[in-house]
Amino acid sequence: MTAGPPPTQAAADPIDALLCAHGLRRTSAARRVLGWLLAHPDTSYTHAQLQAALAGEGATADGAPLDRVTLYRLIDRLTQVGLLLCRVDASRVRRYQAMPAGVQAMPHFECQSCHRDSPLESALQASAGDLDRAAQSALQALKALGYQGMRLDFAVRGVCADCATGATSNRGLPA
Repeated sequence: MTAGPPPTQAAADPIDALLCAHGLRRTSAARRVLGWLLAHPDTSYTHAQLQAALAGEGATADGAPLDRVTLYRLIDRLTQVGLLLCRVDASRVRRYQAMPAGVQAMPHFECQSCHRDSPLESALQASAGDLDRAAQSALQALKALGYQGMRLDFAVRGVCADCATGATSNRGLPA
């Protein structure tokens, strides 16, 4: 099993550099999962959706398919070091998304009808500074109380425009 290219080449590949900077091995599976999520930054995936998307892409570089348990463990490690954001929706389904560097809060909308998870960054662009300041303030207050390793999840839950109007197209996440 290979752990990836030599350290001198890691800096040339941004995915390898991210993995290395966070103390993770640069395996073909890690590069593939992180690369997929970084290539689809506005989409959050359940474990099953991510596994299906990666299966459609083929086997890992070493020829082995990415199995369910390996994917679970890899997602867990990537989330623990802050490279992925894990959200638990109203139905207690975990969804994973690439976490942009330096972001304190990633606002999103969860439809309680079709369960689609939509980012709100562009919709809240005018309020982005206010949201970031509020997130920083909340995190600093909690840190002063002794809490550590915190991330803020800003979720708005309701019914999306498609479901509210009865539209049937584009429901759900891409596979």
